[in-house]
Amino acid sequence: MLASVNDRGALNAIHEVVVDCRACPRLVAWREEVARTKRAAYATETYWGRPLPSFGDPGARLLIVGLAPAAHGGNRTGRMFTGDRSGDWLYASLHRCGFANQALATHPGDGLRLIDAYVAAAVRCAPPDNKPTIVERDTCATYLQGELQALEDVRVIVALGSFAWDAALRAHRALGRPQPRPKPRFGHGAQVDLGSYILIGSYHPSQQNTFTGKLTEVMLDAIFRRARDILEA
Repeated sequence: MLASVNDRGALNAIHEVVVDCRACPRLVAWREEVARTKRAAYATETYWGRPLPSFGDPGARLLIVGLAPAAHGGNRTGRMFTGDRSGDWLYASLHRCGFANQALATHPGDGLRLIDAYVAAAVRCAPPDNKPTIVERDTCATYLQGELQALEDVRVIVALGSFAWDAALRAHRALGRPQPRPKPRFGHGAQVDLGSYILIGSYHPSQQNTFTGKLTEVMLDAIFRRARDILEA
């Protein structure tokens, strides 16, 4: 299922605005400082050092929302969830569940292609300590709102972590769509019918969660297999 020409144009327009954004001085300074100083393991690489556009199939029925790019992951490679351990977990799971053509995600030219899935983030610049401020969060919110509006085929949203869960709910509300009351609470496996979409919560595949066993491969796969079941029902 392909998005219309107009929808593709809208997504491309959002991407162009995103990569040139300098709206948040703290985030601009941080992402560029990281790109200059680099991590020793990547000293010979040229960092992206800019906001990240979303990535995936413009006709996707599954939208995956994360928190923000990693300083030495997406901020280095220029693609969402690429070049870090979180991305290794995410794309391996998507591959096992039929939403990606391969598990490998190292750089934008690695051949990775998403199938019926689209990956976005609540905040598009790498934030210090992975903690955007409320102002930074709200400044970036229009990008996810625009993408959600342009991705007309989306039926399931998987939110990776509570920050992404809240961002998805805010984007849904900002588009004038009914908001459930009371506000749905985040949890791994939490699910709520928003009318236009089914929202599913998952723990973020951060090292903090995967190294401690809070999130396992089986748990993450179960989330995306549930999304697949909903889409195929």
